[in-house]
Amino acid sequence: MPHIRRLPENLVNRIAAGEVVERPASALKELVENAIDAGATRIAVKLVDGGTSALEVADNGCGMAPDEMALALERHATSKLPESLIGANDAIERVRTLGFRGEALPSIASVSRFTIESRPHDADNGWRKLVDHGELLEDRPASLPPGTRIRVEQLFAKLPARQKFLRTPRSEYAACLDVVRRLAMTRMDIAITLDHGDRRTLAVQAGEDLPTRVAQVVTRELKVNGVVIDFERMTADGEVIRLSGIAGLPTYNRGVADHQYLFVNGRPVKDRLLIGAVRGAYSDMLARDRHAVLALFLDLPAEDVDVNVHPAKTEVRFRDAAGIRGFIVSGLREALASGDKRSAQGPDRKAMDRWQIEPGADDVAPAMRSIFSGQDWTARGSTPASSTMARMHYAEPGDVAVMDLPQGRAEAAAEQDMAAPQYPLGVARGQVAQTYIVAEAADGLVLVDQHAAHERLVLERLKAAGAQEALARSQPLLLPEVVELEETACDRLEEAADALGKHGLVIERFGPQAMLVRAMPHALKRGDPYRLLQDIDDDLAKHGTALLLEEKLDLVLATMACHGSVRAGRNLTVAEMNALLREMERTPRSGQCNHGRPTWVKLSMEDVEKLFGRH
Repeated sequence: MPHIRRLPENLVNRIAAGEVVERPASALKELVENAIDAGATRIAVKLVDGGTSALEVADNGCGMAPDEMALALERHATSKLPESLIGANDAIERVRTLGFRGEALPSIASVSRFTIESRPHDADNGWRKLVDHGELLEDRPASLPPGTRIRVEQLFAKLPARQKFLRTPRSEYAACLDVVRRLAMTRMDIAITLDHGDRRTLAVQAGEDLPTRVAQVVTRELKVNGVVIDFERMTADGEVIRLSGIAGLPTYNRGVADHQYLFVNGRPVKDRLLIGAVRGAYSDMLARDRHAVLALFLDLPAEDVDVNVHPAKTEVRFRDAAGIRGFIVSGLREALASGDKRSAQGPDRKAMDRWQIEPGADDVAPAMRSIFSGQDWTARGSTPASSTMARMHYAEPGDVAVMDLPQGRAEAAAEQDMAAPQYPLGVARGQVAQTYIVAEAADGLVLVDQHAAHERLVLERLKAAGAQEALARSQPLLLPEVVELEETACDRLEEAADALGKHGLVIERFGPQAMLVRAMPHALKRGDPYRLLQDIDDDLAKHGTALLLEEKLDLVLATMACHGSVRAGRNLTVAEMNALLREMERTPRSGQCNHGRPTWVKLSMEDVEKLFGRH
């Protein structure tokens, strides 16, 4: 039998580094977090080859004396736990800093050429230590301004098995940039710069407000296509939890979820519960393959969240997971409802550019001559495809060209006060292609997709009328169905049975590894009980609460709204058009249909004048 023995310190550090340092971005995250915890107001990050060759973090924080630097390179040595907390049973729960484990620096130093220089503000000079893959090479005085500067080079150079898993410098740079972006959003009082090679790719100033910082770090379009969130709730214990940030309009979305930035007590996280809450909040406003763009900051008492779940501290666990998810969903929905009847700003620029392309003379002139001079046109099949004025078709050689007139209609509109503030969508002037309403507002031209707009209005009416309750009615099964699942899945479903019953799904335990389905929600009566229970259990396993059923009911509601809406291709009177516009102005979320597409776009008078060369 092999003997049990202690591992050497350098090997222990390398094993720990496998959990903490996966790639350059992991090391960068730990170093920038340390700079923030040190009270820095300026942080400068430099990368070479995406951090694969070198990365450096310099700050003007409190700095360290030589003996503190030596301790910082030992495992489980930290300044983040005050003396009063050491030994307390709830020490970790009361931590307010980003770091607290005391593992990052020794882990990074064990797998790289690691240089640390630091100087306290009250010291005349600083100190420098150089560690090469765990071996101390230099320990001497250094000249530098107050603060700390750390340089990491040759990451995994002596660990080829780890180095070969690094990606290209471009991919590693993208991961590092994402880390800096997330941390830059946590503190508005810190100026942060990022240089990649000889190019500065990010620079934010201290003192910016949240929307400005988020828009600068994420995308500038978010500031004009988002709503600011500031939502508070009192817990049963009398504590306050707060949700703040900026959320993109549903019409402003992405095909991937890489522009969702989530923070808990100022800590960037990638938590499944929070991601699921965002999905739930946008469930009836986005297509399934589209994702919201947002930055959400959740602040709650430290004892209500466990940040000690994973060495990288990107996952958290909530004491009341269901309550937190519900709080985020309701906060987001309230912000989007009050913020918005807006659509994403402005029409597509490429579409605008195409408006300004002049029709080809070769396309239009022969047709015009055939119509106005009475000449026969005999060129079969040469219809002018690019003409914006009309389409021509011909029956037989020698026939006179026939022109298909544009599908537009207009009738006299009742006199209304164009400047009235209650008419932001203007007054209807006509209909195009039996699909789009043309309205004139005080500040521009408005185009409305009548079906998309009415679809949203019908959905909101159904919700207001309590259609959710009607949908949740049970449809008893003629023969109760037995669904076989794993025992742990049955345990979760049995615990949630009462809550599911309120939504019309009646289930009960039927042995160790089976559930008996007695009734299905009326709206899902044709659904597959096995697939439904499986999906709900997946949701329970991820988030601790069965909100997936509610989202399925929302989807049914949205389908009903679509089928009950004014269809494209239907003629509307001007009175009907104006009634639709007025209801849109009163209805929450009327700027987007149930699939996240815009219901209207506005062309400013300035843009209209540019089209005609007046500016």
